[in-house]
Amino acid sequence: MNSFVRTSRRLVIKIGSSLLTNDGQGLDLQAIQGWVAQVTALRHLGKEIVLVSSGAVAAGMQRLGLPERPKALHLLQAAAAVGQMGLAQVWESCFSEHDIHSAQILLTHEDLASRKRYLNARTTLVTLLQWGVVPIINENDTVATDEIRVGDNDTLGAMVTNLIDADGLIILTDQAGLFTADPRRDPTATLVREGRAGDPELEAMAGGAGTLVGRGGMLTKITAAKRAARSGAHTVIASGREPRVLERLAQGEAIGSELMAQTPPLTARKQWLADHLQVKGEITLDAGAIRALQAEGKSLLPIGVVAVSGQFERGELVRCVDATGREVARGLINYDAEATSKILRTASEGIEAALGYVDEEELIHRDNLVTLG
Repeated sequence: MNSFVRTSRRLVIKIGSSLLTNDGQGLDLQAIQGWVAQVTALRHLGKEIVLVSSGAVAAGMQRLGLPERPKALHLLQAAAAVGQMGLAQVWESCFSEHDIHSAQILLTHEDLASRKRYLNARTTLVTLLQWGVVPIINENDTVATDEIRVGDNDTLGAMVTNLIDADGLIILTDQAGLFTADPRRDPTATLVREGRAGDPELEAMAGGAGTLVGRGGMLTKITAAKRAARSGAHTVIASGREPRVLERLAQGEAIGSELMAQTPPLTARKQWLADHLQVKGEITLDAGAIRALQAEGKSLLPIGVVAVSGQFERGELVRCVDATGREVARGLINYDAEATSKILRTASEGIEAALGYVDEEELIHRDNLVTLG
């Protein structure tokens, strides 16, 4: 197989903490200079590059002399605040040696949950790429709380991939790729060279967090590939210890594990619905409604809803589940929770009799709904 990276024009590259901090010993200037040289080489091939850079907390730990990653949120935020300064300075200094401008972008889930802020972030990133700038993105650990935290930079990388319609996501780690089992524990484990993003068997192969420095493990990388595939992007998970790994991928060499997108990309709006909103409530659908949504691409009518839970307002995001609780769709609902509960199992022509008014005939219009496999 040939790497998809060779034919990709726009790439998101996520570099793990261990690769930037020499396994947590502080920012590795020589390593970062090497990554910048490789990114510069890709740009000379006409590729647009966005970097998702881990390392802020690890860099702060080193500067502050902390022996292990803090667990309390306020300590993590303080370490990130200290480390982010050094991280941005090093990237900027290294890129300037190649006459390339860089830009720091700090994001939280909340930035991507608001449609307006989502579009603003997209416009800013696309503009920077048009200007020839390399955006360097990290989660805003300094202000993020559990409620607005993305959670790890693998997930952030996938969300940014969707945000800017990138062709591919490259996740660089301290492992050679995805193995059939944990190679540190099972000597018979073999490298998965190619797979389908979203394949449940791949998730079963992945283990837990890999190091004390980073936050993600192989499972987060597999999940990130699944997310990236929603916008049609392929993912490669490869070792950042491989010499000139980015340049070799760009030349078509197959390195690591390639997880290929198999489904047509969602529209930008439906991608946003699938990925970036906080869910406010839940409605349970009957089999007929699920079939109408998934097989026929129809809107959701109140007659197909059998139960409602949570408190939500008109226009907020709700999760649509089947009788077992499995999420089958999500969308922006046209009625609040109280009104929705009054029109369950009601035909559209009966809404006015049940409520005394009609806002919309559909509970969720198909343009504001995305089905999930």
